[in-house]
Amino acid sequence: MPAVISNTSPIQYLFQADLLFLLPELFGTVRVPEAVLAELQAGLERGVSLPNPRDLPWPAVDTIQQLDLLPLVTHLGEGEREVLALGSESPGALLLLDDRDARRHASVLGLKVTGTLGVLLLAKEQGKIDIIRPIVDRLDGLGFRLCTATRRAVLDLAGESD
Repeated sequence: MPAVISNTSPIQYLFQADLLFLLPELFGTVRVPEAVLAELQAGLERGVSLPNPRDLPWPAVDTIQQLDLLPLVTHLGEGEREVLALGSESPGALLLLDDRDARRHASVLGLKVTGTLGVLLLAKEQGKIDIIRPIVDRLDGLGFRLCTATRRAVLDLAGESD
């Protein structure tokens, strides 16, 4: 199985939706760069509902080797930048990114990407969850940015059209 590398956002939203267990169930070990752990810790310290990274048994923490890529995408957060760099170092990896700009950069770099919604679709396909619609509604209530067209497309793919 190719490496799966997650940014902070999928971990945050799956945790807040009580579905963080899906990551290790679907992918086994999930790799995270050091910046993602730092973002989770910083969010916890600010009182954001996030998992404590020290309590998670499944992430493998990776150090970026190709630091030359990081300065090229200055408008992204450290987590997104390190996920892109780590993905560039890992042929065939699947990156878990929700940020639109980060996903565009991944596409330009020829990297495979999905996000929180893609994880939910895969979980439904594999029978780990039965229905996506209430989860998408909950994510919306949590502040997950989701345009109407994307919501409709995800529900169509899940066989749960309006």
